[in-house]
Amino acid sequence: MVAGRSPVVLNQIGALVGERIAAHPSRPTVLRHEDGRPPWDIPDGVEVLLTRPLIGWDAAPAARPAGWGRGLRWIQSASTGMDVYPPWLLDGAPLVTCARGVSAVPIAEYALAAVLAFEKRLDAVRLRGPEDWRRETLGGLSGRRLGLAGFGTIGRAVAERARAFGMSVGAVRRSGWAGSETETETGPGAVIEPFDRFEDLIAVSDHLVLALPLTAATRGVVGADLLARAKPGLHLVNVARGALVNQEALLAAIETGRIAGATLDVTEPEPLPAGHPFYHHPAIRLTPHLSWSAPDVEPRLAERILANLDAYARGAPLRDVVNVQAGY
Repeated sequence: MVAGRSPVVLNQIGALVGERIAAHPSRPTVLRHEDGRPPWDIPDGVEVLLTRPLIGWDAAPAARPAGWGRGLRWIQSASTGMDVYPPWLLDGAPLVTCARGVSAVPIAEYALAAVLAFEKRLDAVRLRGPEDWRRETLGGLSGRRLGLAGFGTIGRAVAERARAFGMSVGAVRRSGWAGSETETETGPGAVIEPFDRFEDLIAVSDHLVLALPLTAATRGVVGADLLARAKPGLHLVNVARGALVNQEALLAAIETGRIAGATLDVTEPEPLPAGHPFYHHPAIRLTPHLSWSAPDVEPRLAERILANLDAYARGAPLRDVVNVQAGY
């Protein structure tokens, strides 16, 4: 940002964010995204782009459009994952920041709700008449093992809540573990058992939550070979990206009884086509990619962007800068 000049911001996120940004002391000029205009079609003079998935980025051209990025100094995404954008947005782009952690709490609550629903089977034991009255033994969380594939802000939030229910928690993470380090970031006395190999984690987990970014290295990571190593009766929860899972392999593992069930907030593609077996399978619960949602998410996102705008105006480092090489 040039000192003494207000930034020109293109807002593709929403009205609340636009209103909050417009009131910032740097007196930015906030342009509203025009309906129907491709999100990569940036007006001249824009130096800050606030963007989000599901506004047409999936239809972006394979090659960078002529003139793309001219004048842009900072791109802020409303999502954590960057796989929704074309590769050229990161390739040679200006500073890119994401919304890491903004939705961690609602996603963690969703994951624990999925685990509870699986163990307590409230849908199955619901009474619809006196003929349904019968005594059954419900499952529980205390003493069960939760596996976390990914231990960023979402993984830590899930772990904190799982430990409160008396679960033991193990995790694998992309960056590995330093020596015999265990994580205690989730709260006083909370210890997370570190695993170096996904295969070892899935072999001992009763519930496995996927909280990994989608990259070339993680696409299809949950395939037939990994599922064959799962602890019998595993419940899989995916709150990350559908393409992490080989869906045909998952269905086969459920049909053979190796996997007891799956709660999928994400699929590949979204939505799945009509008639897909996941829609009606009794062991699969599908939800429409909404685990991130909560009443306070948009205000929290606005606060995050405002904090970065403060730093941008001062020429200070921004928070949650995307690692272009890693893709997240």
